[in-house]
Amino acid sequence: MSDFTATQTPQEASMGDYFALMKPRVMSLVVFTAMVGLLVAPIPVHPFIGFVAILCIAVGAGASGALNMWWDADIDARMKRTAGRPIPAGRVQPNEALGIGLALSGFSVVMLALAANFFAAFLLAFTIFFYAVIYSMWLKRATPQNIVIGGAAGAFPPMVGWAVATGGVSVESALMFALIFMWTPPHFWALALFVKSDYGNAGIPMLTETHGRDATRNHILIYTLLLVPVALGLAFTSIGGPVYLTVAALMNAWFLKGAFDIWRRDDAASDADKHRTEIRVFKISLYYLFAHFGALLAEAALRQYGLGGW
Repeated sequence: MSDFTATQTPQEASMGDYFALMKPRVMSLVVFTAMVGLLVAPIPVHPFIGFVAILCIAVGAGASGALNMWWDADIDARMKRTAGRPIPAGRVQPNEALGIGLALSGFSVVMLALAANFFAAFLLAFTIFFYAVIYSMWLKRATPQNIVIGGAAGAFPPMVGWAVATGGVSVESALMFALIFMWTPPHFWALALFVKSDYGNAGIPMLTETHGRDATRNHILIYTLLLVPVALGLAFTSIGGPVYLTVAALMNAWFLKGAFDIWRRDDAASDADKHRTEIRVFKISLYYLFAHFGALLAEAALRQYGLGGW
């Protein structure tokens, strides 16, 4: 961790500040995709075990968030988007965040091993390690490919959920992983274009800073094009079906249109026009992921009544 000094006078932390350490918005996405991975798996899980498993995955995600905030406190203080977080704002001390992150990591992994199986617990432990160490401590400050490789951390949760039910991996869980992995770069690069120099001010080698905005727009379009066959391919597996294929076709057309809109415009456009395009595509990317995993969940529900699948 780089040298860090709080920018504000230390204040007493609230429960909300400690909860914010766990990045609840990211946690909600992790919980949702992990739950879908568990529920679409071919082997049913007892509701109580499923509840405990999802709770452990949520705690593990929160642990990753706390460790990330501990390590990134210095750069968070230099970014407008993150300066109000509990550590740079002086409401939580860095050593508190570290202690919380380590404690929650150990608790979540051990409890998942006891509630489900050791393979699922291993995947959860590796996910926490990947996000906290490989992404946060190494990739984020070292390479413009940070979000490409580091995106694997956010792609593991459905694999963990699937492993809770099956004790292993499969083509289906690998494709769910690939869907999130390929979705992550255009999702974050749209945000990076929107926040302009925020990452540069913090010394983060985001693609917008190292290769420029034109290159970033090109990458967004390329990765979105590569994402489409992955998303559609899931429709033809045991967890897909016509409902998923319809949703995937519509959402990919929408997302691809947004990526093309970003690609074709230039920096001569007004700031207001650029911001509208970038934030619109960023929002589309959020709907995109929830729609795909929601459609997988719908297919699983229909299969229970003999209606889902091909």
